[in-house]
Amino acid sequence: MRCPLCPVLVALTLLCNVLLLYYTWHLHSRPAGRHNPSPTLSPGITVIVREFYTFEHGLAELNRSFLRSRPSMRLLIASDTLPYPPVQGVNILRLHPSPEQPGSTFRLETHIQTRLVALVPDGTALDPPDLLDRMARALRDAPSGVRIIAAGAGTVLQSFHLNVSLRDWTAAYSPAGTADLCGAVSGPAVILMRSRDLLELPFPLSRPVQTAIFIQTALRGWGVKVLEDVTFPRTALPATDHGRWKAEQAERAAEAATMRTLGVRLVRGLDGGDRWYGCSKETPRCFGTVVGETPDYLYEGRWTPPCCLRALRTTALHVIKVLEVSNVRYWLEGGSLLGAARHGDIIPWDYDVDLGIYLEDINLCPELRGAQGGSLVDAEGFVWERAVEGDFFRVQYSQSNHLHVDLWPFYPRDGVMTRDSWTGHPQDIEFPESFLQPLQILPFAGASVQAPNRHVELLKLKFGERAIEEPQYPNPALLRIKGR
Repeated sequence: MRCPLCPVLVALTLLCNVLLLYYTWHLHSRPAGRHNPSPTLSPGITVIVREFYTFEHGLAELNRSFLRSRPSMRLLIASDTLPYPPVQGVNILRLHPSPEQPGSTFRLETHIQTRLVALVPDGTALDPPDLLDRMARALRDAPSGVRIIAAGAGTVLQSFHLNVSLRDWTAAYSPAGTADLCGAVSGPAVILMRSRDLLELPFPLSRPVQTAIFIQTALRGWGVKVLEDVTFPRTALPATDHGRWKAEQAERAAEAATMRTLGVRLVRGLDGGDRWYGCSKETPRCFGTVVGETPDYLYEGRWTPPCCLRALRTTALHVIKVLEVSNVRYWLEGGSLLGAARHGDIIPWDYDVDLGIYLEDINLCPELRGAQGGSLVDAEGFVWERAVEGDFFRVQYSQSNHLHVDLWPFYPRDGVMTRDSWTGHPQDIEFPESFLQPLQILPFAGASVQAPNRHVELLKLKFGERAIEEPQYPNPALLRIKGR
């Protein structure tokens, strides 16, 4: 007699084969580069040493100190190049890829399998052995806004609030009233944080590590808590005068490179002064050729870098001084007059300065006379030249840095100030000479500068009825200020 179960078994067998084939096809057809979720991180702390110098260090002693206290601890030496002479018995995390090794070797997440990570400067010792545990407990019990625990390494830390404005390319430090919640610390420190937080940062091991991390965490609103009752013993390194000199040079270069990477051109208040990381008289300006009156930084949601504004102010005041000494009649023109009316300064997103001059006064100024036939570099390195774009003059900050002041020659005709050629800008129009008789004084670029009288009326004529009250980028057809 035929078994009634046979057709059922055959059907089930076929179904299982189909499912198996589909599963096998699905596994092989997954997009390349797609990985399974990372395994759960294990308890414990990975120690990373990034702040050291290959030419003089104490890595072997640091490694022995930490592993003597915590034999199971994973300690990584993160370095762009291998330490020389080689250090035996340490794990090296190479940060720069090498073509013969797999890419995962150089990815930080490959080397961190613990929930916490501690960044430790060279020369630090783990004594007593529970210092990292105390920091871990403090992080566990900290309020939700605190993502970092910091403890001094051989010194007492200073606490700061840190405000980072990418729009203004600026990081500003101010004293913190309490160590329980701040944004940054100054001084050699051990920093403890959750591994997932460190790996979220796009530049987790840029040097100087503390500065780079705190700028990135400030942008995310992460707080720092300083443990004032925890201090790690530390021997300051390098220990030789020559080593310290080399370290200082290397740190300056690394800090400048990191600030440029992070988009910071000015650091205020960390040591009571300003540190500049942008362009100078010896370097090109921070942006390239401007297309459509809209510099590239505006598309990134940024305004003019502070180093560029500083150079524009310096150039403008130099040009004004030369014109005044030569008795050349000048006045603030165009967007610079608008900036004086609205800000008492250059418009924060502007990229040049505009001055009007009387055409008949050009021969009074030796620099302008010299510029008519080509270009002239004056005693302070400013370059005077006739602009290639039209019938006007341009004064550049230097031969390397082309931040500039444009000088627009006008002449009166039937009581109207006019020019023989125009650029096509909407505000580039004739206006009554009565606006210049007499001139008035307005604050601009940190000085008192000549400007047209009834300047508000003139600005309405050039830019529109509410140009002062309603700021707008130079070419609103290409890019407008958000909300306007």
